[in-house]
Amino acid sequence: MATRKSDLPVRLASAVIMLAVAIAALVIGGRVFETFVVLVALAAFVEFILLVVKATPNIAYRLAAIIAGALYFGAAAGVLAGAGDFLIVLIVGVTIFTDTFAYFTGRAIGGPKIAPAISPSKTWAGLLGGMIGAALWVVLWVVAIDGGIVGPRFDLGLPLMAENLGLAALLGAGLAVLAQAGDFFESWLKRRAGVKDSSRLIPGHGGVFDRIDGMLPVAIAVGALASLLAN
Repeated sequence: MATRKSDLPVRLASAVIMLAVAIAALVIGGRVFETFVVLVALAAFVEFILLVVKATPNIAYRLAAIIAGALYFGAAAGVLAGAGDFLIVLIVGVTIFTDTFAYFTGRAIGGPKIAPAISPSKTWAGLLGGMIGAALWVVLWVVAIDGGIVGPRFDLGLPLMAENLGLAALLGAGLAVLAQAGDFFESWLKRRAGVKDSSRLIPGHGGVFDRIDGMLPVAIAVGALASLLAN
């Protein structure tokens, strides 16, 4: 416990810096934000490759995993770099609300584990809490945008406007499941590789992949859904 307390200032400082850089890149927008997204994706992809190399000595498996990873990280980065502010904040908010609600709900309720061999701390109660949190975030964000509370009011052109909040809540809950799946995937890979963190790049937080594991599938799903609804 003493180690965790002594590590808290480092974790908080790293979190503040990461948040400040991300917000600054988003506010500036344009090439700056696109470059930020590419750099983050590349850093996480390099960590992914290192995990794959440690996880298996089989060259064929390594090559297949690296190719699949390139598509995975590339697709998520493409969505985030090309999405508008509404979708970017939606994706980031879903990830944060899922993690936060899952953590506190899991600790408060406990109960059966989802996959203890992969991630011993993840419970079904935590997953349900994460789904509720993400559903709440999507509803609040859609209402704020559609009602002009945040920025000028505009028609989203999607069936997620304030008069259809049921779909917004279902979308949030479904995205929370994907966020948790992304977390489980990285946890599984780290266990195969025999490491606790994807790297030590971020003091107190591990690697970049550790920070965005849940965001990757959420971004891909939101990008795919937005493309389907736009056509």
